[in-house]
Amino acid sequence: MTTKTLDKVLTILHHESKNWHVPIVTLVAERSGDPFQILISTLLSLRTKDEVTTQASRRLFKQADTPEKMLKLHESTIQKLIFPVGFYKRKAANILKVCRILLNDYQGFVPDDLDQLLQLPGVGRKTANLVITLGFGKPGICVDTHVHRITNRFGYVKTRYPDETEIVLRKILPANWWILINDILVAFGQGICKPVSPFCSRCKVSEYCERIGVDKSR
Repeated sequence: MTTKTLDKVLTILHHESKNWHVPIVTLVAERSGDPFQILISTLLSLRTKDEVTTQASRRLFKQADTPEKMLKLHESTIQKLIFPVGFYKRKAANILKVCRILLNDYQGFVPDDLDQLLQLPGVGRKTANLVITLGFGKPGICVDTHVHRITNRFGYVKTRYPDETEIVLRKILPANWWILINDILVAFGQGICKPVSPFCSRCKVSEYCERIGVDKSR
């Protein structure tokens, strides 16, 4: 798939995405615009379904929506509030560690620098890029499993890992799609372009897709 074709595909999918489920972190960004809540919600969302993350985030932020308030909670309390997100015990510990660092090193604010974000416990490139793009509106490309899988399935990139996909996309993806591509392809991947047996018969861009790695579709 060429960049010109991808531009057409993303334009179509962006229009269609209005009818799809909105990723939880995007909802948090739209509701609060708070980099701290975006950071914590993203940490909770890792390996967890959106509906579980949504409820866990609401329970947690109702009790503590700033680093200062979060540090007043006992780790066991945070565990109970965020259960049953995946790895909830580890995430509770990391949330407290992150809050201490934010207060000690950044006056309680979330840094808007990618390298500084990557130094925080539990924060990988996906989380850091989501905070950069949704929390601060700065250029960045968030590549999760959906973005990685679908851009390879399209034949736009040929990569083995999400971090590698991000590096390649930074070189070839037009800047106007950097922030949007994650929301578009996450929603597309959850509803239509499934990892196994995607709904190609329902897909509005199937004619452009090279279907790399697709053995069976619906």
